[in-house]
Amino acid sequence: MYAQVLPLLIGGLVLFLYAISRLSMVMKEAFSDRVKEVLHKYTKNILVSVIIGTIVTVVLDSSSAVIILTIIFINAKALSFRNAMGIVLGANIGTTFSSQIIAMDIGMYSIVPLFIGIMVDIFSRTERQQRVGKMLLYFGMLFFGLYIMEESVLPLRQSSMFEVWMSRLESPLQGALIGGLVTLVIQSSSATVGLAIILGKQNLLSIAGGLAVMLGAELGTCSDTLLATINGSRQAIKTGLFHFFYSLITIILGLIFFSPFVRLVETISAGQGIDNHIANGHMLFNIIGVLVFLPFIGLIERAFNRMIPEKAEASISAL
Repeated sequence: MYAQVLPLLIGGLVLFLYAISRLSMVMKEAFSDRVKEVLHKYTKNILVSVIIGTIVTVVLDSSSAVIILTIIFINAKALSFRNAMGIVLGANIGTTFSSQIIAMDIGMYSIVPLFIGIMVDIFSRTERQQRVGKMLLYFGMLFFGLYIMEESVLPLRQSSMFEVWMSRLESPLQGALIGGLVTLVIQSSSATVGLAIILGKQNLLSIAGGLAVMLGAELGTCSDTLLATINGSRQAIKTGLFHFFYSLITIILGLIFFSPFVRLVETISAGQGIDNHIANGHMLFNIIGVLVFLPFIGLIERAFNRMIPEKAEASISAL
């Protein structure tokens, strides 16, 4: 059974990860100049920064890409640490949009954007048309990868061993550890949450188990943004550490209040499938996390500034 499942599951995951990375790259090529202008011009206060971070993450389909771009702009002295904090918070909300799309049962229709995308790419006469074709192609590839993974796990319904193993994920701490480990390995929180949604859709993972895995994925995604701060300015380092701090604190709070959180998600998602519960929980968790952090932004900023003071010649004032 597992010999039948693993090749398709891994193949679908590789296709999904490749599509995410290529789609994000094409989106950055298409919108990077505009994104830089928006980040520089419209992040005048923390609330606007949160909104901009959310919108840009939805457009680029990657919270890591947005936070790394933010770190790059900070190193170029186009942004301050305070502005970046709002963008980081918004990026965590924006990334939940992909979970909502994954929960929609549209995998079987992925052939449509795949076909249209490859045709546009082949017969395009301008760079803009070619870029649109690639976007459609990678978008279809992303959901075709999800579709392959959905089909690959169907035989696991008959495995009592797999059922026992998955039941252990209902323990909040164990589920979070697994989610964090998987995200560290595959370097994509979207893929980890996507896997949880797929398993939930096939009734192979409980609501509590899926939400626990989601919590761990939130922390695992900090690794690449922390790496992006190496040899960066002190404000860039503070931004990477703030992302880690936000994720760590919200996960700890999520574990402490796990049972009430699960009940809240079940109430909001009443009548929907397990996959929708997990997607809704992902969005709700990050919105609540941002709302909890916003009143303390000034205090957190001062604390980070004291821990990692700016060099006199490198300090920049908030925009």
